[in-house]
Amino acid sequence: MEIPEKVLKFKFHILFVLLVCVIVSSLILVAPRFFTILAYFWPLFLSTALFLVAVLVFGKTSLPATEAHGDKPGEGLLDFVAGQPDHTVETFKPE
Repeated sequence: MEIPEKVLKFKFHILFVLLVCVIVSSLILVAPRFFTILAYFWPLFLSTALFLVAVLVFGKTSLPATEAHGDKPGEGLLDFVAGQPDHTVETFKPE
């Protein structure tokens, strides 16, 4: 009689484990296979990989803006936003 009393003491634990086992096994049987998902999404995976490669290539080959102009970082952009261009542009005024 000691064993049934111990089993009843852990009845909720046993039911929880059984429920988790049933859920996991049903997901394994019902869920699509990995290759099915890969076959559906391969264009997305490929385009994302090509985009990341292009970002890396352009990041390595192009000069940063500070090296090309010799300015401090962001100085040219701040001058543009502040309305102080490097050169003045003459506009046509009708007489």
